[in-house]
Amino acid sequence: MEFLKNKLIILVFFLFSGCSSIPVNTADSCSIFNERYLWYKHTKKVEKKWGTPIYIQLAIIKMESDFDWLAKPARQKIFKVIPYKRPSSSFGYSQAVKGTWEQYKKETGNKLATRARFKDSVDFIGWYTNKTESILKISKKDAFKQYLAYHEGWGNYKYYKKNKKVIKLANKVKKQSKVYKNQLLNCRNKLNKNKYIIF
Repeated sequence: MEFLKNKLIILVFFLFSGCSSIPVNTADSCSIFNERYLWYKHTKKVEKKWGTPIYIQLAIIKMESDFDWLAKPARQKIFKVIPYKRPSSSFGYSQAVKGTWEQYKKETGNKLATRARFKDSVDFIGWYTNKTESILKISKKDAFKQYLAYHEGWGNYKYYKKNKKVIKLANKVKKQSKVYKNQLLNCRNKLNKNKYIIF
């Protein structure tokens, strides 16, 4: 009995790990969705619900965690050797911090949301970009400014011009969002020819 129980635990672990592993090619949106067929449904739902384009959702996740569901900021080091605390509470696909994640759960009623679940992470991004549009009047299609607000926060957004590092990151997100957008257009052009494509 104990043997069967252990085998079941191992099986569940591998199934869970397989579903949560990082896609092989995170730079290609079509490859991502062909590998993770449910992810397209989740991102499409977010696009419909919040108005945030799929390609921007993906570009933010690509920059924040590169689709690593367990991503965390690297630990700071004392004397460049001794591991110390992490610089923030960022975690998961979206790298949302605890405080903002709790605000998201409270405002959306999604009390069981977890940062390690893709479905919840993209919904968080939709919620966040929607609030950014409302608070800062930034279009949800503006990858550059949306990422600046995402990275810096609504309150610190106005100071972004002083931060060359975050501007560089935002430009990368903008560039990646365009790549994803073009890839998705090409995928859709092939959809009717291939019944196995999940779009």
